[in-house]
Amino acid sequence: MEILKTIKDSDFGLDFPASGVMKERRAARAVVFDADNRVALLHATKKYFHKLPGGGIEGTESVQEALQREVIEEIGCKIENVRELGIAEEYRGKFNLHQLSYCFLADLAGEKGVPHLEPDELADGFETAWVSLDDAVNVLEAEANVEDYEGKFIQLRDIALLIEAQQKV
Repeated sequence: MEILKTIKDSDFGLDFPASGVMKERRAARAVVFDADNRVALLHATKKYFHKLPGGGIEGTESVQEALQREVIEEIGCKIENVRELGIAEEYRGKFNLHQLSYCFLADLAGEKGVPHLEPDELADGFETAWVSLDDAVNVLEAEANVEDYEGKFIQLRDIALLIEAQQKV
């Protein structure tokens, strides 16, 4: 898969010097389309940003296994017709973290379900919204003043992924 976007603290005018070797994290994410060609966005209502469904690859999981698990957890849905989109790379100096997000396009398989959110996701007020792909880009681009450190990276990453998705569909 091709790297679509590399994001660093300097993209936000920040400078957190890395201390030692950066921790490596791999994640799987998807632009999930429903039957009406709308995409799923998670709204972190308490932190005032939106994100695509997905998250960390655990233990011996494959990228595909993690993707399926994360989508079920975060938006309560199964997916099918999974296609590669690209990789987003992040260097988060404040957390001494290097993250690679393997990103995909996918279609909803069956009905929309109920998310099974983690405690930190519940605390952030995650809510699922289904919007057109163009509206998804507009929503994230309109969130110009994301204050949350992690949210800044998520916003820039997911805008790049959604724009790439616009070019592929």
